[in-house]
Amino acid sequence: MTLSDNAPVATKATTSPVAESSFMQAVSGRRPATTPVWFMRQAGRSLPEYRELRARSQASMLDACLTPELASEATLQPVRRHGVDAAVFYSDIMVPLRLAGVDVEIVGGIGPVIASPIRCADDVNRLTERGASLSIAPGIEQIRQAVHMTVAQLGSTPLIGFGGAPFTLACYLVAGQPSRDHCEARAFMYSDPESWDRLMTWCADVTGAFIAEQVSAGASATQLFDSWVGVLGEDDYRRHVSPYSARAIEVAGRALSSTTGTRAPMIHFGTGTPQLLTAMHDAGGDIIGVDQRISLDSASALFDNTVPLQGNLDPAYLTVPFDILEAKVRQIIRQGKAAPSHIFNLAHGVPKDTDPRVLTRLVELVHSL
Repeated sequence: MTLSDNAPVATKATTSPVAESSFMQAVSGRRPATTPVWFMRQAGRSLPEYRELRARSQASMLDACLTPELASEATLQPVRRHGVDAAVFYSDIMVPLRLAGVDVEIVGGIGPVIASPIRCADDVNRLTERGASLSIAPGIEQIRQAVHMTVAQLGSTPLIGFGGAPFTLACYLVAGQPSRDHCEARAFMYSDPESWDRLMTWCADVTGAFIAEQVSAGASATQLFDSWVGVLGEDDYRRHVSPYSARAIEVAGRALSSTTGTRAPMIHFGTGTPQLLTAMHDAGGDIIGVDQRISLDSASALFDNTVPLQGNLDPAYLTVPFDILEAKVRQIIRQGKAAPSHIFNLAHGVPKDTDPRVLTRLVELVHSL
């Protein structure tokens, strides 16, 4: 494709309602008139309509993610109820592993469980021999259909695609289930750097391809979740993790959104990461997600106030009296003005026992400010 071939695409992107939405303005580094807001895990278990949907379908979590009608409906529910400024595709960070042939299930009360965890170099070899391409993987067409169905109903509201970062995927693959401190993955990382390189390269290619599929099908922006990377210091992150996050971001960035006709901006987010924010930005991403462990103005100062930010309400505030919540929201909005643009979000996902009426009021509050 030549540069002249790209010209009409660029024109379309700058004039489309999705591209001019408050969320897309903010994720692109522009400050819109109204601060956009969405919530990680806004689609799912906190909504009674979602619980009813799952009960009717009787599908497991991963099967629901791979059923276009269920995934699309779950994605749309919080947009209808809360009036958030972006939808996030209903999926799970384990889905690309399932698509790539890993035997994984989400077990109630435990979380993701891998049938055959990575324990040695031979295990890595067996995993990586199957390749990392998802373009013809069983189930990938269902992902494309779900994205298409969702975008068709969202109108000018952007859809966020996402994937788990390579380190977080590797943690699950090595431990075989959720871990408190991820010692297993860190020990493997230190003791066998060559096998770690093959494992992380495979994880980067799989999750990058998964994100790219969502973008090609119509997602307008993306987020790379690194749920467990906060267990690392900066030196270890830069040496053992950053190159693979950068690879995943590069693979994801090759796809053009069928909605905007451009590369989808990416949010790079991890929990427990004040010590890693500059390194994560160096790895890539257009906007940095911040959790509650550092204020937005302090985070912005790390980048000389030049990098757009997302965050960072502690989810615990969703259970306190609303006047206390409102005061905290106002503080976060003020602190977010230090950055070129700010997307309001939680510091992590919506807890399952959250009263959805609180989220609706919270959206209205952010928009009023």
